Amino acid sequence: MVNNNSNKFKSVFSIMIVKYIDYMRSMSLESRTAEIRLAQFDKFAYERVPEGVGITKELADEWGKIRSNETPNNRYQRISLLRRFSSFLQLHGIDSYLPKLPKYDKNAFMPYIFTTKEITDIFRESDKLHVHRKYLNSSKFVMPTLIRLLYSTGIRIGEALSLKHSNVNLCDGILTLYKCKNGEDRLVPLSLSMREICKDYVSYKERMNIKTEDDSFFFTSPCGNQCLRGSIADSFKIILQRAGIHHNHNRVGVRLHDLRHTFCVHTLYRLCEQGMDLYYSMPILMTYIGHKSLSATNRYVRLTEEMYPGILKNVNKAYKHLFPEIELNNETNESD
Repeated sequence: MVNNNSNKFKSVFSIMIVKYIDYMRSMSLESRTAEIRLAQFDKFAYERVPEGVGITKELADEWGKIRSNETPNNRYQRISLLRRFSSFLQLHGIDSYLPKLPKYDKNAFMPYIFTTKEITDIFRESDKLHVHRKYLNSSKFVMPTLIRLLYSTGIRIGEALSLKHSNVNLCDGILTLYKCKNGEDRLVPLSLSMREICKDYVSYKERMNIKTEDDSFFFTSPCGNQCLRGSIADSFKIILQRAGIHHNHNRVGVRLHDLRHTFCVHTLYRLCEQGMDLYYSMPILMTYIGHKSLSATNRYVRLTEEMYPGILKNVNKAYKHLFPEIELNNETNESD
């Protein structure tokens, strides 16, 4: 099988990175996230030009330094992957340092849940963004549609940016997501209003002569390039600032992924308001957002009660066995 990653990496680790990714795939291990992080490490190492293929303590320590606006979980995952890669190098007879894993409370992260007013303000400010002719590779072009899609479906930003036009069925209103975080494919329905927004977006791309063929990415810059996550995050920060939403929540900041958390909480609230039986609706939400276990989705129950006091008072009595008590400062982390 031809490896498409052979020319993707540039550092002295490039050959071994490709071998490690191939190894993960051969073992049916989830390699998509690992490949992204290894590409970041490859760039990091390329800029520092280490002499040997083995990872030194100095290089590992520098890679493991705390970064601004980075969650403890992301730092842990970065170092953990480097440790596994270093172990892989050792198995191939290469002297390589194994970095120690940092300690952190994986349940300590508290997501930011937007209010309905804040969501409205975010929509308004995203609609005001303009792309200057000098910056046709800007991500601002997609923000009005992308933000509405993230909030209305709860899909992850990586899943949204990986969408191609063939994955977006606007006739039936279905998104097809391949190789999601848990390694599975899933179908996500679109509301009628979201379907119309996407149709308008596609029509605008066609008027601008931007590719809309089946194999082209759905979210692109005006010059047709796939939108990058970092560029999208920068545009989102601008929108938050203009909407008057502070970017210093929980020492991490308000992030795009919080739109997914907000979708889950707002969805649970609407289900409660409609009098729906959560015993049946929770598994549906779990499947819809791509969780593998009910416990991961259950974390949103207490967040919903935090934002809407009393909304779940009857649920607690009826389903004590289903929703155990959870401390509010030990809620879901950003990786859900």
